Amino acid sequence: MADPKYKRILLKLGGEALAKPGGSGIDPDEAEFLAERIKAVKEQGVEVAVVIGGGNLWRGREGAEHGMEQAASDHIGMIGTVMNALALQDALERVGVATRVQPAIEMRALAEPYIRRRAIRHLEKGRVVIFAAGTGNPYFTTDTAGALRAMEINADVMIKATKVDGVYDADPMKNPDAKKFDRLSYIDALNLRLRALDSTAISLCMEHDMPILVLNLWEADSLPRAMSGESVGTVITR
Repeated sequence: MADPKYKRILLKLGGEALAKPGGSGIDPDEAEFLAERIKAVKEQGVEVAVVIGGGNLWRGREGAEHGMEQAASDHIGMIGTVMNALALQDALERVGVATRVQPAIEMRALAEPYIRRRAIRHLEKGRVVIFAAGTGNPYFTTDTAGALRAMEINADVMIKATKVDGVYDADPMKNPDAKKFDRLSYIDALNLRLRALDSTAISLCMEHDMPILVLNLWEADSLPRAMSGESVGTVITR
Protein backbone atom coordinates (compact mmCIF):
# COMPACT_ATOMS: atom_id res chain seq x y z
CA MET A 1 0.00 0.00 0.00
CA ALA A 2 1.33 3.42 -0.96
CA ASP A 3 2.02 5.88 1.83
CA PRO A 4 -0.93 8.21 2.39
CA LYS A 5 -0.60 11.89 1.51
CA TYR A 6 -1.47 12.86 5.09
CA LYS A 7 -0.11 11.14 8.19
CA ARG A 8 -2.50 12.76 10.68
CA ILE A 9 -5.83 14.44 10.00
CA LEU A 10 -8.44 16.37 11.96
CA LEU A 11 -11.90 15.46 10.67
CA LYS A 12 -14.57 18.07 11.45
CA LEU A 13 -18.09 16.64 11.47
CA GLY A 14 -21.31 18.52 11.96
CA GLY A 15 -23.74 17.02 14.43
CA GLU A 16 -26.20 16.55 11.57
CA ALA A 17 -23.92 13.79 10.30
CA LEU A 18 -25.39 11.57 13.03
CA ALA A 19 -29.01 12.29 12.11
CA LYS A 20 -31.02 10.99 9.21
CA PRO A 21 -31.23 13.49 6.30
CA GLY A 22 -33.45 16.38 7.31
CA GLY A 23 -33.89 14.97 10.80
CA SER A 24 -32.53 15.46 14.27
CA GLY A 25 -31.29 13.31 17.12
CA ILE A 26 -28.81 10.43 16.86
CA ASP A 27 -29.42 7.62 14.39
CA PRO A 28 -27.39 4.44 15.05
CA ASP A 29 -27.24 3.63 11.33
CA GLU A 30 -25.67 7.02 10.56
CA ALA A 31 -23.18 6.56 13.40
CA GLU A 32 -22.23 3.18 11.94
CA PHE A 33 -21.83 4.73 8.48
CA LEU A 34 -19.41 7.33 9.86
CA ALA A 35 -17.52 4.67 11.78
CA GLU A 36 -16.97 2.64 8.60
CA ARG A 37 -15.75 5.76 6.75
CA ILE A 38 -13.25 6.51 9.52
CA LYS A 39 -12.14 2.87 9.73
CA ALA A 40 -11.37 2.86 5.98
CA VAL A 41 -9.00 5.79 6.45
CA LYS A 42 -7.41 4.23 9.53
CA GLU A 43 -6.66 1.14 7.42
CA GLN A 44 -4.65 3.38 5.08
CA GLY A 45 -2.28 4.14 7.95
CA VAL A 46 -3.69 7.60 8.74
CA GLU A 47 -3.98 8.88 12.31
CA VAL A 48 -7.48 10.31 12.81
CA ALA A 49 -8.81 12.86 15.27
CA VAL A 50 -12.40 14.06 15.13
CA VAL A 51 -14.21 17.20 16.26
CA ILE A 52 -17.97 16.82 16.23
CA GLY A 53 -20.69 19.43 16.47
CA GLY A 54 -24.07 19.25 18.17
CA GLY A 55 -26.47 20.79 15.66
CA ASN A 56 -28.59 17.64 15.50
CA LEU A 57 -29.44 18.11 19.18
CA TRP A 58 -29.13 21.81 19.96
CA ARG A 59 -27.94 25.03 18.34
CA GLY A 60 -26.68 27.68 20.71
CA ARG A 61 -27.57 30.43 18.27
CA GLU A 62 -31.23 29.39 18.17
CA GLY A 63 -31.47 29.36 21.96
CA ALA A 64 -30.05 32.88 22.10
CA GLU A 65 -32.52 34.02 19.44
CA HIS A 66 -35.33 32.90 21.76
CA GLY A 67 -34.03 35.02 24.62
CA MET A 68 -31.64 32.63 26.34
CA GLU A 69 -28.34 33.92 27.60
CA GLN A 70 -25.79 33.11 24.89
CA ALA A 71 -23.32 31.47 27.27
CA ALA A 72 -26.01 29.20 28.77
CA SER A 73 -27.28 28.24 25.32
CA ASP A 74 -23.76 27.47 24.11
CA HIS A 75 -23.06 25.29 27.16
CA ILE A 76 -26.14 23.19 26.36
CA GLY A 77 -24.73 22.77 22.84
CA MET A 78 -21.40 21.61 24.28
CA ILE A 79 -23.17 18.85 26.18
CA GLY A 80 -24.89 17.85 22.94
CA THR A 81 -21.50 17.39 21.28
CA VAL A 82 -20.46 15.04 24.08
CA MET A 83 -23.55 12.92 23.47
CA ASN A 84 -22.63 12.72 19.79
CA ALA A 85 -19.02 11.87 20.60
CA LEU A 86 -20.06 8.98 22.86
CA ALA A 87 -22.40 7.64 20.16
CA LEU A 88 -19.63 7.79 17.55
CA GLN A 89 -17.15 6.19 19.96
CA ASP A 90 -19.52 3.27 20.50
CA ALA A 91 -20.00 2.84 16.73
CA LEU A 92 -16.24 2.93 16.11
CA GLU A 93 -15.47 0.39 18.79
CA ARG A 94 -18.17 -1.93 17.44
CA VAL A 95 -16.26 -2.02 14.13
CA GLY A 96 -12.99 -2.68 15.92
CA VAL A 97 -11.47 0.82 16.12
CA ALA A 98 -10.01 1.79 19.52
CA THR A 99 -11.32 5.24 20.41
CA ARG A 100 -11.00 7.85 23.14
CA VAL A 101 -13.33 10.79 23.81
CA GLN A 102 -11.77 13.96 25.20
CA PRO A 103 -14.25 16.74 25.99
CA ALA A 104 -13.02 20.26 26.68
CA ILE A 105 -15.11 20.32 29.86
CA GLU A 106 -14.53 17.72 32.57
CA MET A 107 -16.88 14.72 32.67
CA ARG A 108 -14.61 12.20 34.35
CA ALA A 109 -17.32 9.58 34.78
CA LEU A 110 -17.80 9.49 31.00
CA ALA A 111 -14.53 10.45 29.35
CA GLU A 112 -11.02 11.63 30.06
CA PRO A 113 -10.44 15.40 29.97
CA TYR A 114 -8.69 16.98 27.00
CA ILE A 115 -4.94 16.87 27.51
CA ARG A 116 -2.93 17.71 24.42
CA ARG A 117 0.02 15.39 25.04
CA ARG A 118 -2.26 12.50 25.95
CA ALA A 119 -4.32 13.04 22.79
CA ILE A 120 -1.18 12.93 20.65
CA ARG A 121 -0.05 9.75 22.40
CA HIS A 122 -3.39 8.09 21.70
CA LEU A 123 -3.03 8.98 18.02
CA GLU A 124 0.50 7.57 17.93
CA LYS A 125 -0.87 4.32 19.38
CA GLY A 126 -3.41 4.06 16.58
CA ARG A 127 -6.49 5.19 18.48
CA VAL A 128 -9.08 7.61 17.11
CA VAL A 129 -9.52 10.61 19.39
CA ILE A 130 -12.86 12.44 19.40
CA PHE A 131 -12.71 15.97 20.77
CA ALA A 132 -16.03 17.14 22.19
CA ALA A 133 -17.52 20.24 23.85
CA GLY A 134 -15.94 22.59 21.33
CA THR A 135 -13.23 24.77 22.84
CA GLY A 136 -14.96 24.63 26.24
CA ASN A 137 -15.91 28.28 25.87
CA PRO A 138 -19.13 29.94 24.71
CA TYR A 139 -19.20 32.14 21.60
CA PHE A 140 -16.88 29.78 19.65
CA THR A 141 -18.15 27.35 17.02
CA THR A 142 -17.05 23.75 16.70
CA ASP A 143 -15.44 24.75 13.37
CA THR A 144 -13.12 26.99 15.38
CA ALA A 145 -12.56 24.15 17.84
CA GLY A 146 -11.59 21.96 14.88
CA ALA A 147 -9.03 24.48 13.67
CA LEU A 148 -7.62 24.85 17.18
CA ARG A 149 -7.31 21.12 17.82
CA ALA A 150 -5.83 20.53 14.36
CA MET A 151 -2.96 22.85 15.24
CA GLU A 152 -2.56 21.55 18.78
CA ILE A 153 -2.12 17.95 17.62
CA ASN A 154 0.08 18.96 14.65
CA ALA A 155 -2.37 17.60 12.07
CA ASP A 156 -1.36 17.78 8.42
CA VAL A 157 -4.80 19.00 7.35
CA MET A 158 -8.20 19.91 8.73
CA ILE A 159 -10.95 18.19 6.76
CA LYS A 160 -14.42 19.72 6.83
CA ALA A 161 -16.94 17.02 5.97
CA THR A 162 -20.04 18.35 4.20
CA LYS A 163 -22.74 16.94 1.95
CA VAL A 164 -21.47 19.01 -1.00
CA ASP A 165 -18.37 17.97 -2.96
CA GLY A 166 -16.40 21.16 -2.28
CA VAL A 167 -16.73 24.94 -2.24
CA TYR A 168 -18.84 26.72 -4.87
CA ASP A 169 -19.35 30.37 -5.75
CA ALA A 170 -23.09 29.86 -5.16
CA ASP A 171 -25.32 27.24 -3.59
CA PRO A 172 -25.18 24.30 -6.06
CA MET A 173 -28.48 23.00 -4.68
CA LYS A 174 -30.20 26.19 -5.86
CA ASN A 175 -28.02 27.26 -8.79
CA PRO A 176 -27.12 24.57 -11.37
CA ASP A 177 -24.55 26.96 -12.88
CA ALA A 178 -22.61 27.31 -9.62
CA LYS A 179 -18.85 27.02 -10.15
CA LYS A 180 -16.80 24.64 -8.03
CA PHE A 181 -13.33 25.65 -6.86
CA ASP A 182 -10.57 23.04 -6.75
CA ARG A 183 -8.33 25.39 -4.77
CA LEU A 184 -8.89 28.63 -2.87
CA SER A 185 -6.73 30.98 -0.86
CA TYR A 186 -7.73 31.72 2.72
CA ILE A 187 -8.45 35.32 1.74
CA ASP A 188 -10.73 34.28 -1.12
CA ALA A 189 -12.53 31.84 1.17
CA LEU A 190 -13.09 34.63 3.70
CA ASN A 191 -14.33 37.00 1.01
CA LEU A 192 -16.80 34.38 -0.21
CA ARG A 193 -18.29 34.23 3.31
CA LEU A 194 -18.60 30.47 3.09
CA ARG A 195 -21.57 28.83 4.75
CA ALA A 196 -19.60 25.59 4.89
CA LEU A 197 -16.95 26.90 7.29
CA ASP A 198 -16.82 29.52 10.03
CA SER A 199 -14.75 32.62 9.21
CA THR A 200 -12.98 32.50 12.59
CA ALA A 201 -11.81 28.97 11.82
CA ILE A 202 -10.53 30.03 8.40
CA SER A 203 -8.69 33.01 9.91
CA LEU A 204 -7.07 30.79 12.53
CA CYS A 205 -5.94 28.30 9.89
CA MET A 206 -4.59 31.15 7.74
CA GLU A 207 -2.56 32.54 10.63
CA HIS A 208 -0.93 29.16 11.27
CA ASP A 209 -0.77 27.73 7.72
CA MET A 210 -3.17 24.85 8.41
CA PRO A 211 -4.57 23.55 5.09
CA ILE A 212 -8.32 22.97 4.93
CA LEU A 213 -9.94 20.35 2.72
CA VAL A 214 -13.70 20.60 2.14
CA LEU A 215 -15.23 17.41 0.75
CA ASN A 216 -18.38 15.30 0.64
CA LEU A 217 -17.91 12.50 3.15
CA TRP A 218 -21.04 10.79 1.80
CA GLU A 219 -19.57 10.44 -1.68
CA ALA A 220 -18.21 6.93 -2.09
CA ASP A 221 -14.47 6.66 -1.27
CA SER A 222 -13.99 10.45 -1.21
CA LEU A 223 -12.00 10.40 2.02
CA PRO A 224 -9.73 7.43 1.15
CA ARG A 225 -9.14 8.96 -2.29
CA ALA A 226 -8.12 12.26 -0.71
CA MET A 227 -5.74 10.41 1.60
CA SER A 228 -4.18 8.76 -1.47
CA GLY A 229 -3.45 12.17 -2.97
CA GLU A 230 -6.23 12.34 -5.52
CA SER A 231 -7.88 15.67 -6.24
CA VAL A 232 -11.05 15.60 -4.16
CA GLY A 233 -13.17 18.50 -2.93
CA THR A 234 -11.70 21.97 -2.44
CA VAL A 235 -8.34 22.73 -0.84
CA ILE A 236 -7.99 26.05 1.01
CA THR A 237 -4.39 27.15 1.59
CA ARG A 238 -2.20 30.22 1.51
